[in-house]
This record gives sequence, C-alpha cells and structure tokens, in this order.
Amino acid sequence: MSKTEHILIIGAGLCGSMLALRLAQHQYNITLVEKRPDLRQAKLSAGRSINLAFSNRGLKAFKRVGLEDRVKALCIPMHGRMLHDQNSKTKLSKYSGRDGEYINSISRPGLNALLLDELENYPNVNVKFEMACHEVNLEQTSAEFELANGSSQSLEADYIFGTDGAGSAVRKAMQAKRDFLFSHSQDFLTHGYKELSFPPTKDGDYATEPNALHIWPRGENMIIALPNQDKSFTVTLFLAYEGGRDNFNNLTTPEAVSDYFKREYPDAFELMPRLTEEFFENPTAPLGTVRCNPWTYHNCLIMGDAAHAIVPFYGQGMNASFEDVVEFDDCLEATNFDLKASLEQFSRSRKANADAIADLALDNFHEMKAHTAQELFQQKREIELALEEEFPQQYFSKYSLVTFQEQVPYKTAMDRGRAQDQAILSLLKHQKLHQKQTREEQLHLIRNFTEQILKGEYIINS
Repeated sequence: MSKTEHILIIGAGLCGSMLALRLAQHQYNITLVEKRPDLRQAKLSAGRSINLAFSNRGLKAFKRVGLEDRVKALCIPMHGRMLHDQNSKTKLSKYSGRDGEYINSISRPGLNALLLDELENYPNVNVKFEMACHEVNLEQTSAEFELANGSSQSLEADYIFGTDGAGSAVRKAMQAKRDFLFSHSQDFLTHGYKELSFPPTKDGDYATEPNALHIWPRGENMIIALPNQDKSFTVTLFLAYEGGRDNFNNLTTPEAVSDYFKREYPDAFELMPRLTEEFFENPTAPLGTVRCNPWTYHNCLIMGDAAHAIVPFYGQGMNASFEDVVEFDDCLEATNFDLKASLEQFSRSRKANADAIADLALDNFHEMKAHTAQELFQQKREIELALEEEFPQQYFSKYSLVTFQEQVPYKTAMDRGRAQDQAILSLLKHQKLHQKQTREEQLHLIRNFTEQILKGEYIINS
C-alpha cells in the first residue's frame, strides 16, 4: 500500500542512497538531495577513497534490498592481511580459520552508482544533485539549499533524514537547537592520510597479490593497499602530521618523499612510478571520530557518518552505515511503520553499537601500524586461526565477531572480543598457553578465562 508521508533525505552518498532505496521499497515518497554532481557523470577527483572494505554487515543491507548478486559482481575477495616487513619479506595472516570468510575490496563510486541506478526504477523517488544544504528548520521539517547557479531552493517534508556525512548540516542544526542538551565531540588523530597507487604492470596484471589487504606496519606510521578491478591498487599512507623522523610537515620535497619510501617501504616503492607526483597532487586528509547524542529532534533523524563517523581502521565505516539502514528497517517493522516511533527507537538502540565500533576502529589503528608485526600478536593470531578451523562453531576471534558475525551487535562483539584478546595475550605472556596443549585444552582455557574476565571475576596481572 502506498504511504502518504514525504521523506527528505539530505546526502546521496552510500548511506543516504541505501536508505532512500529501502524506504522507496516501502512505498514512501522520497526526495534525495546531494550537494555534489552526479558521480555517474562527473569526473572523480584524485586521492579520495576510490575503494573500500566491504563485508557481511554491508552485504546484509544489499540482501535486504535485493541487490546481493549485483554487488558481489563488484567485489574483489581479500582473504587476509599480507604483512610486508622492512626487508620486503611478506607473510599472509588470514582473517578467519573458517572457509568462506573474507572481506572484499569494492569501488566506492561503483557501489554508489549501483544504488543510484536502482533508485531510478522507483517513480516515488526524486533525486536532486548539486544542491548544498545550508539551513535546516527542524520544527517545520524544511531545508534551504544553494543550487549550482547560486540561487536558493526550499524543500519541505514530513520527515528529514540527515545522511550528509561527518560535516552534517542536519546535525549542526540539531546541536544549535538543543544547545547544552546535545552532546557532540569530534576527535582527530595526530595522523592524516594520503592516497597513492600501484598501477597495473606493463602486461596489464596486478603488481602484487590481489586477494589480500596489504599492510606495511612501521610502528607509528604505515601504508595499506587494496586492489581495484582495473588491476591497479589504491595505496593509502597513514602518517603523523608532526613529530618523529618523518611526517607530513617535513616531507616537502620529491627527494624527501622518495628517500622515505625507499627506506621504509622498499618493495612498495618499486611499484609506484608516480609516487612523488601523486604525493604532491593528492590531498592530505584528517582522520577523526564523530560522536553525538541524541540523533533525533522532532521529525528528524541523523544516520551514518552524520551520527557516528569513525576512522577507517576496522573497515567498518561503510558497513556500519549500511547496517544502520537494516536496523532502522527493523524498527519500522517492529513499530508497524510508525515513523516517529521508529526514529526514537533507532536512536536509542543503535547508539551503543555505534560507539563500540568507533572504539574498535581506534584500537585497530594501533594494532595495524605496530602490533601486527610483533611476535606475541602473531602467536595469538596463529592460535585463533587454528581454533576457528578446528572449532568453527565454538570459537570466534574479535575480528570474526565484528566482521563476519553480522547478527552479533558491535557492543557484544567488542566486549567479548576484548576479553578474549586479554585472556590469550596474558596466557601467552605468562606461558600458560603453549604448544604442548591440545587445541581442545587451549579452547577450554581461553573460554574459561574469557568468561571470568567478562564477569569481572578474574584479572591476570600484566
């Protein structure tokens, strides 16, 4: 049955487009507005996240809207982390000991285009590009937009959804309206990022193993590389703005950049013929976390990065935003499509999980740039992979809980995963976990200590 409510969605990125599609399938009347040009027609700017890590929580949303097969066609499987040391030696650390569990590299614009193309099939959806939101009236559920020609246009609706990213105009309007009753923080890392690339080889093939996420951990800094379908790799440098021997503030000449990469990432350097050109042509961007509360005001709701932007180190930012849409869809079903009640229920129930994945992403930043190269961490991963392989229904690492167990809330995955990590690392450090034990004995020991840690009944001294 067609619904009478008119919904204005501000922001036609990944979250906004997915939300518009699901609500359109429920036969709401949708206006989807985006400040940028239509990415299917515009030339993309260099150095801006052209591929992302796509996993089960994101796939859950595509199953919900009937696009599972089409999105899978855009995916390149990555079965584990390929670690590169300073001597150019590599080691593959699988993401899971279970068969069929892996993450995917996927094109951000390709993914967004898939959703926008599908939206064109719905007559109850109107998509408007090159309209920048500069004012939101929360009481009247209306918004003012500046068009590309400099003129203004006002749009009204019954409900407004803000999916307009970390700099959300809708969130800013909520903060201005609630004043001290609105909690908001925006915390930036001391590091920024810059995107570079490995082009295809002269033979048109991948320059290195395509079915892995490559990491060059170097203590405080690192680079990662993800494959693209055109046989290139997107390479991202994560580097401090200042401090240490090398940082963005002192890599100011082509010679300095080349020397840094030759010294720290020698095998990667050999695959980057345009390193210095890309380094100075592509922007340096900050890395930050946005938290706020509440996510609702009157008939308005923020979602995705507008409500909970996170750093990219768990590969869950996009996946969490897609899961937002699934969770909101579940709220609609639970409230018999009472939009007002669904806004409030979603805001209450989703907040703790959004905070959890933000914390996990920050944890993984330190793990990826330093811990992955440490012997103790590698021992822990070997034990976890062996346990997942031998006891696939009984043991799940923190990474598996977050990435592959999409039915497990982020908060639950974080609490159990952290307890397991503490148990294994402490047991290894105190030599209570060793090779003479059977895997079953190791599983029993780890699970016993994990449960005691979760209950606050057992603490192993560091």
